Amino acid sequence: MGVVHHGNYPQYLEIARLEWLNTLGISYKWMEENGVMLPVYSLNILYKKSAIFDDELIVEIILVKTPTVRILFEYKIYNNKKELLTEASTELIFINKETMKPMRCPEYILEKL
Repeated sequence: MGVVHHGNYPQYLEIARLEWLNTLGISYKWMEENGVMLPVYSLNILYKKSAIFDDELIVEIILVKTPTVRILFEYKIYNNKKELLTEASTELIFINKETMKPMRCPEYILEKL
């Protein structure tokens, strides 16, 4: 159909989150190796306009508030013409890998915010 499949958008959001962590100097792999997981609790996507194959996409990510046990992001995805294609939000929960129970946001993340 010449447009990006709707199922690809969550991957774009995940890449944006990983890049956001990297800008803080934190690798998600390092977090997991140190006992912290960050699974998605909720995902909401509003498709306003289709991305076309070969479009260069720009993903804007916004941390909504200082994280506690949960961390909430909002996103806007634009094409290279700066047209708004998608609005989305995700809520993730910090999980202790050992106990598999929710935990507070690690201090090393809060310090970097």
